[in-house]
This record gives sequence, C-alpha cells and structure tokens, in this order.
Amino acid sequence: MSEAVAAVGETRGPVASGATLSIDAVGSRAAAIVQNVETVIAGKREAVTAALTVVLAEGHLLIEDVPGVGKTMLAKALARSVDATVSRIQFTPDLLPSDVTGVSVFDQASRKFEFKRGPVFANLVIGDEINRASPKTQSALLECMEERQVTADGTTYRLDAPFTVVATQNPVEMEGTYPLPEAQRDRFMARISMGYPSSADELAMLATRETSSPIDDLGSVVGLDELRAMITAVQHVFTSQPVKEYAVELARTTRDDRQLRLGASPRATLQLIRAAKAHAAMHGRDFVLPDDVDALAVPVLAHRLVPTSRALGSHDRDSGPLIDAIVRRIVGETPVPVGSARRN
Repeated sequence: MSEAVAAVGETRGPVASGATLSIDAVGSRAAAIVQNVETVIAGKREAVTAALTVVLAEGHLLIEDVPGVGKTMLAKALARSVDATVSRIQFTPDLLPSDVTGVSVFDQASRKFEFKRGPVFANLVIGDEINRASPKTQSALLECMEERQVTADGTTYRLDAPFTVVATQNPVEMEGTYPLPEAQRDRFMARISMGYPSSADELAMLATRETSSPIDDLGSVVGLDELRAMITAVQHVFTSQPVKEYAVELARTTRDDRQLRLGASPRATLQLIRAAKAHAAMHGRDFVLPDDVDALAVPVLAHRLVPTSRALGSHDRDSGPLIDAIVRRIVGETPVPVGSARRN
C-alpha cells in the first residue's frame, strides 16, 4: 500500500452521507487517488491529476490520443479507485441511442411498458472510442451530460450524483469515425492527451505486465459518500471577483482572436471556474488563484475552439497543436488580476 493511501486510511473513518470535509482532507484523499491510479498509469501525473480534477468539478472528460497509450486504462483505474457505480460502453457504428440510455420493454405480467435502464445510469460512465458511434447515438448523451437526466417515452429519469462521463477517442484513424460536433465537444469540461511514456516507464511496464495487468489488483481508496463530500467541499471554494473577471476575459479574448473562427462559450467560462476550484482544493487551498485558471486553460478551452483556415495553413506542425499554442498565447497576453484571491 502506498504511503498516501496508508496515511488516509489511518486518519479517516467512514464518511457519512451528507457529511462535509475540510480542504486538507480533500487534498489528502485526492493525493491517495492519484497515487493509486499511478500504480497502473506510471509517469502521467499531469493526466491523472487533470482527470481527477474533472471528476471533483462534476464535469466530463475527453481523453484523445493515439491507440495503445493507456486512455481506457486511465479511465478504468480512476473508476476502480473510487467505490462508485461504473459502466463501460464500447461505441460502435451500429450502437443505438437506446443501447446507451435504456429502452421501454413490454411486461407481459403487468401489461405495461417498463423502462430498462441503460449503462448511462452509473456514477462513472466510460465511453470507449466515442467517435465511432453515429451522430444520432452521440446525441443521446447530450441531455445526460448537460442536464444529468434521461427522457424516454415522455418520462424523465434523474441520474444519480455524482455523474461523470470519461470518453476516449483516437484522433489519427479517421476511417469509420464520426467527428464530435461542436455542441458535443462543448459538453466535455476538459480534453487531455496521454502521450507516449518515457523509456524508463515503458521498461517498467514490460517488467510488471508480462503475465498480468496491475489493474486487476487495484482497489478503491475513496468511498462514494467521501467522493460526494469532496465534491461538496470543492463547490464551496472561494473565487474572488478579480479571478472571475480574469476567466471571463480569457474566454472573451478567444471570441475576438484573429486566428479563431469559433471562440469559447459561456459554458466554457463556467466550467473553467469550476475546474479551477477543484484544482485549488486538490492543492490544499480554499480559494482560487489566477494560477489555477492558467493551469487549466488549455485542457478546458482548447477543444472548444475552431481555428481559421489561414491559421491552419500557416501553422508549423512541429511546434505542437495549433489550438494549444493559441490558448497559451492568449493566457500570456491577458493581464493577471492584482486583487486579492483570498476570502475577506
């Protein structure tokens, strides 16, 4: 057992439903989750931390990268680290919306239609290769992700909280895929990439996974009530007016930038602040700093933006993704607020 996990186990007891946690407790439990996931996903702390940030901010995560770098493994490891309900959907071209949300089935005994809940009714839903599903099936997630409910045959069914979708997609192999529309991408709080492991991490992987997978022995370190208490604590993290104005200015600047034909939506601004609050809590602070906003600007904003054709044509591909570079430039050019970030 890792030191962080052991320390949390020694200092905490069961958290009752509706209980509150201190910011220090949120930080220690978050560290335990990260360290637990890192026993499976080595050398990717930034990606693991970003994924947990989205969960604590009650958002949805899109993991986009080439095959074989651990996208699904990260989602599964995160799910196993939290004792919550988990479901997995393998998206394919023939998947129907009812295969995701559920379907009404006629019950011969009662002579009534009974709604059979689909895999979306879980605390953490893993959507593997989401861009392989048809646009109609992708759209079935829109209501679930935004309003946390499913409407079928005129009846609305609420999804249990917390509810997070962790979806993966391959940006390289385009045959047989349906790119996510802007409305769908905007539902995701953040998009991250895994990247290739270092040589040392890849060698370590070969040594530990020749006969079995470490995820088979991965257990939970945080219960469902604890996770809910962590999310509640994050919601109460203080955000000063200057920091809010800073986030609004970043989003507004993307809408006026010459290299972009589609800027960040108001939903993006709201989710940027929510993610920043989770980032602050994970670092043991009950207030948001501009640094929290800066740290999350690329993962929260970049996937929502659409560059102009001229910007794409003049971009040097060797310098990295164009959208990421534009967001970093905007962050660098936007004045940082001088006002206090602490609660008065």
